[in-house]
Amino acid sequence: MTLKNQSFFIYMLLAFVVIGCKNKTSEIKNTSATSSENQQKPNIVFIYTDDLGYGDVSAYGAKEIKTPAIDALAEGGILFKNAYATAATCTPSRYSVLTGNYAWRKKGTSVAKGDQGLLIDTNRTTLPKVLKQAGYKTGIVGKWHLGLGGANGPDWNGKISPGPLEIGFDYSYLIPATGDRVPCVFVENHHIVNLDPNDPIQVNYKEKVGDWPTGKENPELLTMKPSQGHNHTIVNGISRIGYMTGGKAALWDDETIPMELVDKSNKFINKNKEQPFFLLLSTHDIHVPRVANKMFQGKSGMGPRGDVILQLDWTVNEIVKTLKAQNLLENTIVIFSSDNGPVVDDGYHDQARELLGDHKPTGGLRGGKYSAYDGGSKIPLIIRWPEVKNKGMVSDALVSQVDFLKSFATMVGIEKLDDDVIDSQNQLDVLKGESTKGRTALIQESFMGPLSYLEGDWKYIEPLDGPELVPWGPIIETGFEKVPQLYNIEDDPNEKNNLASKFPVKVKKMKEKLANLKKDGFSNQHEVNLN
Repeated sequence: MTLKNQSFFIYMLLAFVVIGCKNKTSEIKNTSATSSENQQKPNIVFIYTDDLGYGDVSAYGAKEIKTPAIDALAEGGILFKNAYATAATCTPSRYSVLTGNYAWRKKGTSVAKGDQGLLIDTNRTTLPKVLKQAGYKTGIVGKWHLGLGGANGPDWNGKISPGPLEIGFDYSYLIPATGDRVPCVFVENHHIVNLDPNDPIQVNYKEKVGDWPTGKENPELLTMKPSQGHNHTIVNGISRIGYMTGGKAALWDDETIPMELVDKSNKFINKNKEQPFFLLLSTHDIHVPRVANKMFQGKSGMGPRGDVILQLDWTVNEIVKTLKAQNLLENTIVIFSSDNGPVVDDGYHDQARELLGDHKPTGGLRGGKYSAYDGGSKIPLIIRWPEVKNKGMVSDALVSQVDFLKSFATMVGIEKLDDDVIDSQNQLDVLKGESTKGRTALIQESFMGPLSYLEGDWKYIEPLDGPELVPWGPIIETGFEKVPQLYNIEDDPNEKNNLASKFPVKVKKMKEKLANLKKDGFSNQHEVNLN
């Protein structure tokens, strides 16, 4: 090679090196910008409780029980006095939170069976998908109760799919349905935790499988007696809904469920602390069976129901402690709410009713879980924003959990959603406490299907020829009447005085508006005028 050729070769080699370095520097800059941008986005931790009533925590006026960790969220954030789940039962409320649509739009979204197939279409828009698109790591820990697997339900001994991972979550650690339904095991991502392949699980909700004792056949083995139903397979001394056999090594310990959920939540937070994350911690408390850990047994003076409220407060405190320890609290939105109103006796003799004393789980509202009255779906909602925005604010704005999807999509910069989201509204300014205007209207769903339409000070309940009380024994008024009901909830918050006969024109208008919203949805609805 000549000197001239050598010089040219060296020149070209240096040029490639310089260009390569520039490209590498450019890649690093882009990566750094992306990382910086992601870090500016606030994390979201949503602690979604089960069956907690409007009056069950001291921040909402409870006197017989103290919930200091939950109260601290309110003292450092915004407490909403006029917030609603979309339904008076858990499955439809959870469906609405994740999809931004009312669950009654989809057939089969009432309380899901324990072996129900996945209820959320894997192709549809969901809250975790939206946040994932914006760069979030997404996780769910705790109660699911939205079905798993295909149309025939889950393959408990194989890959359990589709499920949360197929609708946008990166990680899931689940109670498959509820604590009072079999199988009593945790499912991590696609598989049952600790399942021994030599001891496969069988589950059946129609007839007994295997030889495990049941509450009906062997009541002497029970540590907690059922009050109605709940008398099938016994696990940990408690009889459940449904039959199962097998999977002994995978069975959960009821007393340590909260600790397990907190541990998995903390691990998710610690693993993903370098990027924005969304964690949905769906607690088992305070759903039945109420089995408090030894740390809380007998501490409330109100029996197991009161004890698990204290346990729930401990859960909140543990999550906040982790966020503080990782220096994440001031870049994390912490949401605390419930999936529906309260129920005292919901299947087990746990002295919940006998030991209530002066405590009012609904805060004095009429009805409770399952009901068309406000006690069924008016729930606690507390949001603590980063840097303690609007510290200690109490908001009277009308708020619905169905709006979380579009509101948080807006927050992370996703303005356009697919057309399958028709009920969620962007209420971000309300959730942040920057506006108290809130929704003009919302819809509530009760357990047998009749809907209520709430607008301003007025509430209309569709007529239904149904039972006066929830038929299996909780002693809760359903709110069902053969005639339309109309209440002025500003003057009559306990819904005692039906004004339908006095205001037939208003009833007619509200009925028409409800019919139109059933057809068209809420997303494009703005101002509503009753005049």
